[in-house]
Amino acid sequence: MTGAERGGSSYASSGVDIAAGERAVDLMRAAVERTARPEVVGGIGGFAGLFDVSRLAGMRRPLLATSTDGVGTKVVIAQRLGRYDTIGIDLVGMVVDDLVVCGAEPLFMTDYVVCGTVVPERVAQIVGGIAEGCVRAGCALIGGETAEHPGHFGPDEFDLAGAATGVVDADRLLGPERVRTGDVVLGLASSGLHSNGFSLVRQVIERAGLDLHDQPAELDQPLGAELLTPTRIYAADCLALADAVEVHAFAHITGGGLAANLARVLPADVDAVLDRGTWTPPPVFGLLAGHGRVDAAELERVFNQGVGMAAVVSADAADAAIAVLAGRGVATWQLGTVIEGSGQARLVGRHP
Repeated sequence: MTGAERGGSSYASSGVDIAAGERAVDLMRAAVERTARPEVVGGIGGFAGLFDVSRLAGMRRPLLATSTDGVGTKVVIAQRLGRYDTIGIDLVGMVVDDLVVCGAEPLFMTDYVVCGTVVPERVAQIVGGIAEGCVRAGCALIGGETAEHPGHFGPDEFDLAGAATGVVDADRLLGPERVRTGDVVLGLASSGLHSNGFSLVRQVIERAGLDLHDQPAELDQPLGAELLTPTRIYAADCLALADAVEVHAFAHITGGGLAANLARVLPADVDAVLDRGTWTPPPVFGLLAGHGRVDAAELERVFNQGVGMAAVVSADAADAAIAVLAGRGVATWQLGTVIEGSGQARLVGRHP
């Protein structure tokens, strides 16, 4: 008779199911293998992921770039709807699109998924979304961890985080040092809310009594589906753009909004003036503003308002840049210009 059979303690009796974790690994294996690049050494199941960086020897001065992030309380919406296949795409987008801002190519990523109870099929869906995001970004998913925290998380609760590493040759590094007066700022359309501001989103939903399964008149799909629309991943598009035209900087529009994030890639002697009249934010932003009585300034501080990435390019490259991105399916427009100033970005005018 085992200790557990006599009423003693065991890992299983504390709420941790090792067999479920092993089953989750088996279910996610095929999805992870889809992300493999030629540089990946070995496969899923090792203690560490291995990536052959010998090709970096051909670069003059390779700089490694790294980023880590999560998806915040957007996971609560996924939990409530019982839909887990897209939240991993959000994770990849939040991580790799921070990398590409400096011109870095994402090479590989690792993830961390923590659950109250490991349900293998649910974990496999989450990691399957991460794998899909890595495929879109062109990076390999070379490792990860699935943890079970009973008593810390409820049975249906989970969270996830990830980290990625990329590389850029020093002479192709993008950022404030390249930005100059006369440059043009381009706006790259977002797919919606992406993964920021969901604490405010959930507050609006609760106070207004909105049902995630209902379809508001402003939207072309149920509210829950709209909120779970995955973050657009721009990494491959930004790298293609930097190869095609003279790009000086990118800004990933996340928490803090358009002005605050763009200011992070401006030198101290210029300003970016952005015209609201050049685009119309998608309806979900107006819906949240109306039901939550959220003022315009707060909307712009919290949400991307329809601009998920900004590119600063030389003026004579603007038309070509828009054409390159249009050819890749990314709606892009001239958002503003760079003038003499003090390192600030500001929005002027009104939305159509």
